[in-house]
Amino acid sequence: MADQPMPTIDQMLCFAVYSAGHAFTRYYKPRLDALDLTYPQYLVFLVLWERDDLTVKALGDKLFLDSGTITPLIKRLEARGLVERRRDEDDERQVRIRLTGEGRALKAKAQSIPLAVVQGSGLTLEGVDALRRELMALRDRLDGMERGS
Repeated sequence: MADQPMPTIDQMLCFAVYSAGHAFTRYYKPRLDALDLTYPQYLVFLVLWERDDLTVKALGDKLFLDSGTITPLIKRLEARGLVERRRDEDDERQVRIRLTGEGRALKAKAQSIPLAVVQGSGLTLEGVDALRRELMALRDRLDGMERGS
């Protein structure tokens, strides 16, 4: 491997994923601006629309975000009246996040976004699903290597 020339940035898988991530963010921006949401806030809603009333830790785990990142994000959504935070009745150390009526109603306004992204990708639904599965498998393999598995 030492005899191999250093790949250019355009040959690097990590840069392809990184730059595709930025392209996704740019593609989502006008759609999310219409909802007055940032991309990380949208991700929080995707999780809560799927399963409401989660702990901050469970929400952070699902999004691969630590509490120092997710807590300020949740506080901003709470200030807008879209979610509410409350202590868990069984474990006071845990904070639970629940959608308000306004937060639940936002789902109807966001319904068209996933289809717009599929259309913007130029892929079929099957192609999008295959790419998503491959990227998640890559993430899991890299996470496993990081943990020494």
